[in-house]
Amino acid sequence: MEDGIEMKKESMEEFAVYLRERENAKATIRKYLTDIRTFYNFMGENRRITKEQLLSYKEWLVEHYAISSVNSMLAALNQFLEFLGGERLKLKRIRVQGTLLTGEAREMEKTDYKRLVETAMEEGRVQLALMMETMCATGIRVSELEYFTVESLRSGMVKVWNKGKYRMVPMPEMLKKNLQRYVEREGIHTGVIFRTRNGNPKNRSNIWKEMKSLAGRAGVDPDKIFPHNLRHLFARTFYKGTNNLVNLAGILGHSSLEITRVYTTEKIQVWIKNIETLDLVSEWSTT
Repeated sequence: MEDGIEMKKESMEEFAVYLRERENAKATIRKYLTDIRTFYNFMGENRRITKEQLLSYKEWLVEHYAISSVNSMLAALNQFLEFLGGERLKLKRIRVQGTLLTGEAREMEKTDYKRLVETAMEEGRVQLALMMETMCATGIRVSELEYFTVESLRSGMVKVWNKGKYRMVPMPEMLKKNLQRYVEREGIHTGVIFRTRNGNPKNRSNIWKEMKSLAGRAGVDPDKIFPHNLRHLFARTFYKGTNNLVNLAGILGHSSLEITRVYTTEKIQVWIKNIETLDLVSEWSTT
């Protein structure tokens, strides 16, 4: 039990029977089973449910769904975990706050972020430091790191596809310089910048684990260390510095823009100018 609980193939069918016996409404049962299938697909071939895996799934939900949907899906998952005898694995709901972005009660501060980046650099973990800087300086989701390519360094703009639409993400000049030094040092001539030794894009779960491993040495509360908190920090810092929700929504991809939206040169230049003032990237020697 200490290593988690097994999710068998028939577990969902048994859970459906359990819900019917409890006289849950048909719509509720359908919703719960749909949510559990989402979790099942997230697990991939691994069928052992652990707390670490659940936290990674929660982080993934926050990246891809509205907070109200996340909490609804967590409620279904918690019911399922309770059914499987895994009450101790149940996840806490996301607290909704009256801000542009909602999330965990414990938000990462800029000082926390700086310590994490500096600790990673001091330990020679340049890739990790640059991934954190990239997420925090642009507001992208951890799953969107794969769109940062050698080719995107030439224009300083990253074309991101998410939730059925494209958006253009401006890259701060200092970040572009740091990434350019990094790809030259690593001999990366084309394609994705942040990759594993096998050449595949970095996995969100591995990035989260790497960030967590810095907590003690960086003196940062591990409960604050989630990739999505870097996105939150960017949003808070950008809004505090510019008081411009429209530009922020465009950068984060929270607007209702269609993929045909025209990004004018003037707007992009305003975005870049605003981002350059946020002090979220330091000049590093990556050689």
